[in-house]
Amino acid sequence: MDANQLWQRYQDLLCDCGDLGIALDVSRVPFGDDFMHGMEQPIQQAYDAMTRLEAGEIANPDEGRMVGHYWLRDAALSPNETIAKDITKTLKGIKQFAKKVHEGKTAPQKAKKFTDILQVGIGGSALGPQLVADCLGTSKDKMRVHFLDNTDPDGIARTLKSLRSKLKSTLVLVVSKSGGTPETRNGMLETEAAYKKAGLKFGRHAVAVTGEGSRLDDYAKKGKWLKRFPMWDWVGGRTSVMSAVGLLPAVLQGLDIDAMLDGAAEMDRLTRERDTRRNPAAMLALMWHFETGGKGLKDMVMLPYKDRLLLLSRYLQQLIMESLGKELDLGGNQVNQGIAVYGNKGSTDQHAYVQQLRDGLNNFFATFLVVLQDNALANKPEKKALQVEPGVTSGDYLSGFWQGTRSALYESGRSSLTLTLNQLDTRTLGAVIALYERATGLYAELVNINAYHQPGVEAGKKAAGVVLDIQSKLLGKLAEDKKTAYTADELAEAIGSPESVETVFHILEHRAANKHGVTKKDGRYRVS
Repeated sequence: MDANQLWQRYQDLLCDCGDLGIALDVSRVPFGDDFMHGMEQPIQQAYDAMTRLEAGEIANPDEGRMVGHYWLRDAALSPNETIAKDITKTLKGIKQFAKKVHEGKTAPQKAKKFTDILQVGIGGSALGPQLVADCLGTSKDKMRVHFLDNTDPDGIARTLKSLRSKLKSTLVLVVSKSGGTPETRNGMLETEAAYKKAGLKFGRHAVAVTGEGSRLDDYAKKGKWLKRFPMWDWVGGRTSVMSAVGLLPAVLQGLDIDAMLDGAAEMDRLTRERDTRRNPAAMLALMWHFETGGKGLKDMVMLPYKDRLLLLSRYLQQLIMESLGKELDLGGNQVNQGIAVYGNKGSTDQHAYVQQLRDGLNNFFATFLVVLQDNALANKPEKKALQVEPGVTSGDYLSGFWQGTRSALYESGRSSLTLTLNQLDTRTLGAVIALYERATGLYAELVNINAYHQPGVEAGKKAAGVVLDIQSKLLGKLAEDKKTAYTADELAEAIGSPESVETVFHILEHRAANKHGVTKKDGRYRVS
């Protein structure tokens, strides 16, 4: 296809999102009218399913729950008055709490005001808030945001050490729907211990975002924490960024959460459009289907040409892969669906893996994310940008790099999509998040899977529990005879789990390496 034909195709297929300042270009995906015609009935059925979802149909039969993250930005859509009131009340409560924190009316134990936020969570309880904080943060933020999002002792220690001088003015947000997520619980306990060591009462610095009546909810009550905000069972972790999970740290940071909700609500309205060519989420889902054969045959490579969007690929990795990575379809048939998502940023990628994208395996399709306005979050474009060459700015180079990379990929038969944002601000980010949420839901309907459960994640948690149960038995056995040293095989046999000898070995190696009650000598283990 020559340049004139490509230009015409671009004009014909461009999906413009109006005053949101977002446009989706699918012209570099080689689908034809026959594909769109053949997919029209399936996509119309997907619209029907999405309408039922938003109306409150049970979307996750495994747990018997609705899925209602769309209601978070438009409570009037809620299927009943109770949910609508809960959303409105919580949003009002978040704003009121943040106002009191900013004014110093809700203050820490030994400081005048809170200056920093430490959010303790994992998965959806961290990835969305991290994206928002990093994407929209400036030196003028009212509070600085930090995260504990793993159970790695070294990572926890590094973060707490960086906050040591600020601990007394740091507000801790502990986020866990069930209150039993091990990584979050461990991070909370480590943080609480740090406050105690510093002579501070943890409850005077802590807020819970959790399900009503959860273990965390009870813990926060007993500890007399500053505040508790709800997480509802109809909001999944990977779509929770516009609940208290993401809105609370955002408003404390000083961001305009109303603008974020407004951008998401406007994108929701656009992506309910049944004229497929005018629906950006439907076009995204269809392009994913075309490129992957509806079977995940290609990877999705995210290439944001803006440093502030670096974490978008990580956020979308969970949203898309946890939603679409399923063994069974809705009929119980084994399908092993999914789309692998990875990415970094442009033009960094051009010095990393773009070489393989262009010349190696053609096992991917790319998505370029481009922001026209060079200075993100600025009210007005910079009029006197530095010229690094006569008539050329750094932003010109960045624009040239993405266009050049897209052209190089196309010339090598590699497909790409381009999502262009006029500017990057709070409203636009809300819209982008909503766009990908809807596209993911529509794609799931096209391939007949449930996007709203995650049995694989639960399986991993159960397996980890088995390991810790074996560890308990091992330590008990070693304590029975402190003078005897055993091999891993002997201990596995002794606790009645010979089939778990490798697990036994790794437990012993870890405990011995950290001097946690076990020593190793000549391949044998005993109580230290």
